Amino acid sequence: MQYKHQYVDGTEANLPVGKVVCVGRNYADHAAELNNPVPTTPMLFIKPSTAVVPMAEPFEVPVDFGSVHFETEMAILIGQPLKNATHAEVGEAIAGVGLGLDLTLRDLQSKLKEQGHPWEKSKGFDGSCPLSVFLDPVAVGDLQDQQIRLTVNGQLRQNGNSSFMLNKVYPLIAYMSHYFTLLPGDVVLTGTPAGVGEVNPGDNLLVELGDLLRVETQAV
Repeated sequence: MQYKHQYVDGTEANLPVGKVVCVGRNYADHAAELNNPVPTTPMLFIKPSTAVVPMAEPFEVPVDFGSVHFETEMAILIGQPLKNATHAEVGEAIAGVGLGLDLTLRDLQSKLKEQGHPWEKSKGFDGSCPLSVFLDPVAVGDLQDQQIRLTVNGQLRQNGNSSFMLNKVYPLIAYMSHYFTLLPGDVVLTGTPAGVGEVNPGDNLLVELGDLLRVETQAV
């Protein structure tokens, strides 16, 4: 399955599919629900380009590794290189705003944590990052006032606002760029609000960014 960065109107962003840079525990309520401490600095990890699949198409749940959890996040498409970026440079580099699912092998992640091992296998596996199409950032407006919702089989499971991010979008991306050069086609996932839970083959998902973006998809 191939993924191409696209906008809501169907036009292609003409950008390669790059890495996905993510932040863990960026909402205090999500950290609390997993009994995790709130980090004092952004906790970063990366999903490779092979993790990216189109959200609008059915996505695979790898059932051989235990429980798989959904984590719904606002996604930021990078359109210009960023290295040691200022907040102003971050604003100029944002090419699109969309949605992402940070699929997580929760049982495997817990096991790896207990052993003191890195947990990339639980986060960066193939197909672990379904992404939506992207909106023009001008049409989205204030990135710190966006409602992020996930409904599974008709039941609202996640419903949080980006205003509650511990690390706001511009400072977060600037911070990331001090460790990882962000290139055109890279995507930043900005963290998930509370309500994460297990996703199973056959589940129907509705993922929404306020009234601006609505994606229906299915786990298989």
